Amino acid sequence: MRFPVVAIYTLVALTTCGLPLQAFAQSNTKQKPASDYVVPVDETTAPVNAVSNSPSVVVPAAATPTSSSTLVQAQTPAKLTPPPVNVPTTSTKPNTQKDVQVTATDVQVVGAGDELQQFIKNTITTKIGSATSKSQIDRDVAVLLATGSFTDVRATTQTTPTGIKVVYQVQPIVVRSLQLSGAKVLTPAIANDLFKAQLGTTINPALIRQSIEQLQQWYAKNGYVLAQVATVRPSNQGVILIEVAEGVVGDVNFRFLDKDSKPIAGRTKQDFLTNKLQVKPGEVFQVNAARTDLQSLYKLGLFEKVDIALTGDATKANVTYDLTEIPARSINAGGGYNSDNGLVGTISYKDRNFSGINQQLGVSVQAGTRDLQFDTSFSNPFNPSDPNKLGYTINAFRRRGFSQTFDEDIKLPNGDSVRQGQFGGGITFSKPIDQWQASLGLNYTRTSIRDRSGNISPVDAKGNQLTFSNTGMDDLVTLSAGVVRDERNNPISPTQGSVFSLTTQQSIPVGNGNILMNRIEGNYSQYIPAGLINAGTDKQDVLAFNIQGGTTIGDLPPYQAFNIGGINSVRGYQNGDVASGRSFVLASAEYRFPVFSVIGGVLFADYGTDLGSSDTVPGQPGVDRGKPGNGFGYGAGMRVNSPIGLIRADFGITDQGQSKIQFGIGQRF
Repeated sequence: MRFPVVAIYTLVALTTCGLPLQAFAQSNTKQKPASDYVVPVDETTAPVNAVSNSPSVVVPAAATPTSSSTLVQAQTPAKLTPPPVNVPTTSTKPNTQKDVQVTATDVQVVGAGDELQQFIKNTITTKIGSATSKSQIDRDVAVLLATGSFTDVRATTQTTPTGIKVVYQVQPIVVRSLQLSGAKVLTPAIANDLFKAQLGTTINPALIRQSIEQLQQWYAKNGYVLAQVATVRPSNQGVILIEVAEGVVGDVNFRFLDKDSKPIAGRTKQDFLTNKLQVKPGEVFQVNAARTDLQSLYKLGLFEKVDIALTGDATKANVTYDLTEIPARSINAGGGYNSDNGLVGTISYKDRNFSGINQQLGVSVQAGTRDLQFDTSFSNPFNPSDPNKLGYTINAFRRRGFSQTFDEDIKLPNGDSVRQGQFGGGITFSKPIDQWQASLGLNYTRTSIRDRSGNISPVDAKGNQLTFSNTGMDDLVTLSAGVVRDERNNPISPTQGSVFSLTTQQSIPVGNGNILMNRIEGNYSQYIPAGLINAGTDKQDVLAFNIQGGTTIGDLPPYQAFNIGGINSVRGYQNGDVASGRSFVLASAEYRFPVFSVIGGVLFADYGTDLGSSDTVPGQPGVDRGKPGNGFGYGAGMRVNSPIGLIRADFGITDQGQSKIQFGIGQRF
C-alpha cells in the first residue's frame, strides 16, 4: 500500500481503486447465531474469531479502472495458492495404493450457489481432466474449511470408466454480524447499511464484493481518498471482520523551497502555520481539508506557491506542505527636487512577514527643505490559537500633494494649483466570523487645502467651496465597519474563486465642519479559468470580472467625492477625469493570460458612471471641470512579476478617442 510523493494537483484527479477480498481460514466449528450488528474491534486485542496463523485465499474482486494520476494504487491481489494443510496418516511410509493418481472426469459442488461454486472451483486444485489423489482431495477440503466460509465440507468420490467423479458437499455460513478494525471515520451504522444485503443470508462473494465497492465509493465521495479496504475475513461463526486502512495522518511538516525547488530556510514560523491547518496528525486525511489548507496558506499572502506531498502508506500518511515564499522585505531610497518641497530625500521599508507570523510593517518618510511627510502602518493578524485576542492594524500619516478632485484645471485665487494636505491615524480591529473577515475601526483625519507656499485657501478662483467647513480645514472622525468573504485560490494571482467586501464609515460630528455623513461601498470580483491556455497550475488564462459601487449619505466634503477615471478605475482616462460624484458604479472585465516566464498579458474593458450625482457635491468640482459623468475605456496591457511585486503597464483607449499608457503595482482587481 505504499504510495509515492504526490503534489496537491493530483488531488483533483483522485479515483477509487479496486481492492481484493481476502478470505482467511478457520477451523471447523459449529455456527453460533448472532444478531445483525457491528462490533468495533479493540485495536489493542486480537479480533474475535480471527486466527492469525490461518492461511489465506484471495477472492478476486471486480477490477476498477484507474488513471495514471491516481494517488493511491490498489493493493495487488495475492497469487491464488492453496494453503499448506497437514493430512493425518496412519503410517510414516508412503501408501501408494491409497494415494494413487487418477483422472478427475467430473468435479461437482453441492450445497452452494453459483457464485460460491465458482469460488470453490477456483480454490481447489482438483480440476476436471487433471490428475488427483486422496491426499489432494483431503487438502482441498482443508483449504475450503480454512477460508472460514463454510461450517462443514465433505468430499466423496465415485469410480467411472475413465477415472473418478469428485463431489464436494459444503455447508456455507450464514452471515450474522460484522466487525470493524482500523475504522475512525467509518461508523458501524454506515458499515451495516453497506453490507445489509449480505447480513442474514448465506455468504455470497458477489454481494461482499459489491459491498466493498460501495464502501470504497463512500470513502471517495466523502473525500477520504487514501482509505482502502485491506481485508475481509469471514469466520465459521458467521462474523465477517472488515479491516480498513483509512489514511490516518502521521507527521505534518513544512518544507520551504526556492524557485528552483531546492530546500531553503524559511522565515515563516512553523507553529504559526500549523494553527492555520485543518489537516492534523492522528486524523484521517481528507482531500477537502487539504484544499482548504491550500487556500488558507495562499490567503496569508506570504507564498508564491503551495503544494502538498504525501509519503507513507494508507495506515500512516505523512503530509508535507511545500512552500515557496514571496520576498517579504523591500527597502527603497531616493532623492530629487520638486517645486513644492525643494530638495527631497525619500526612504521606505516594508516587511510583509515581520517576526515570521504574518505581521506587516511599513514605513515611508519623505524629507525636504520645506516639508516632512510620512506614512507608517503595523498589522498583527488574528491568531486562531488565541481566539480571545483580536487582530489589529494601526497607522499614522502626514501627506501633502495634488488632489484628484481638484487637479491643475482648478486654480486658487492666487493662481496656484490646489494642494491637499492630510494628517491623522487610526486603529482597526479584525476577526474572522465563519467564512467572513469582520473589521471595526476608529479613524481621524484633518484635511486642509493650501497653495504652494502652504497658505490655507477655502475656495477656488471662482469662489467654489473646497472644504466643508468654509475655513479650508476639516476634521473627520469616523467609525468604520466592514466584512470580507474571500474564496479566491490565491489572493495575489487568483485563477478561480471570488471575493466580496462591504464597508461603511459613519462620521462623528466633532471638530472643524461638524461633518455628519455615512459612506457605503461594495465590491465583488469573480475569477473563472478560461481553459484556452494552461502553462502550469499557477499559469493559466483567466476571465476576471469586477463590479463595485458606493454612495455618501448626508454631509459630503468635496474632496471626499468618488473620483472615476485612471489606472485603478477607467483606464485610458487621467485620474478623476470621468466624474467626481456623490455615488458611483464601476465595472471591469479582463482576460488574463501567460506569455512566458514572469510575463503575462491582459485584454480589458472598463466602464464607470457617477449616476448623475456630480451636481450634488459641494462646489461641484465635476461640473466645473466639465467631466462627462460616465466613460468607457478598453485596451491591452502587460504584467511582469518582479521582486517588488507585480508591475502592470496598460494601454487604454477611451470613448472620447483619447489613449494613454499607464503604470501601476498589482492587478487592477
